[in-house]
Amino acid sequence: MNPLKDANLIFRAFIIMGVVAFAFFLAVEKGLVSLALDSDKSYISYVILVLYVLASAHWLWLARALTGERRQFASLEAALEAQVEISTIDSGLVGSFLNNLQNKRDPDPSALLEAFGDELINRHALGHFASDVLLKLGLLGTVVGFILMLMPVGEIKDFDPSLMQQLLSSMSGGMAVALYTTLAGLITSTLLKLQYHILDASAAQLATRLSVLVEVKLRGYAT
Repeated sequence: MNPLKDANLIFRAFIIMGVVAFAFFLAVEKGLVSLALDSDKSYISYVILVLYVLASAHWLWLARALTGERRQFASLEAALEAQVEISTIDSGLVGSFLNNLQNKRDPDPSALLEAFGDELINRHALGHFASDVLLKLGLLGTVVGFILMLMPVGEIKDFDPSLMQQLLSSMSGGMAVALYTTLAGLITSTLLKLQYHILDASAAQLATRLSVLVEVKLRGYAT
């Protein structure tokens, strides 16, 4: 396997973040972002935006780390093809797996392979949690918005027509909070789920390729 091909994960990650940044730039230019943030009296949209930026930075870091693991695996494949010493691969999860496999008394590598796959996937748990939090924050904004919308209704003591315009203005402010926070939560949660789905798929592919390699070429590697 060409190591450069295994490096395309980080390239795809940068492309995805570039597309997201460009879409955000267009929304800023059209005034949509400022409209949503200025209309949100609860400031939940600000929290959602900051959390998404932090989670995306963490996602980029994980994509870089997983790209390194894929490169290590490509080096392992190349070493086996060339029939050279593979003990030089001593970094990352792949290197740890090889060291554990070499020192393992039981020749069956299934437990180590399962642990390797679990450790790869568990790195992404924080991102999936952040995605759920973004969605929950959007729903929280919906509830807060409806509360803000209905609060002026409870203060009505009579149906004075002169107060109706003020009442409708207050209710529209609460509705804006509900709609914009819900929209922000849905968009950012969906994007983050997509981003981490890409990492999950790449990690699962790496674990599968390692399992096949161990079963086919590394059966006699364990001592």
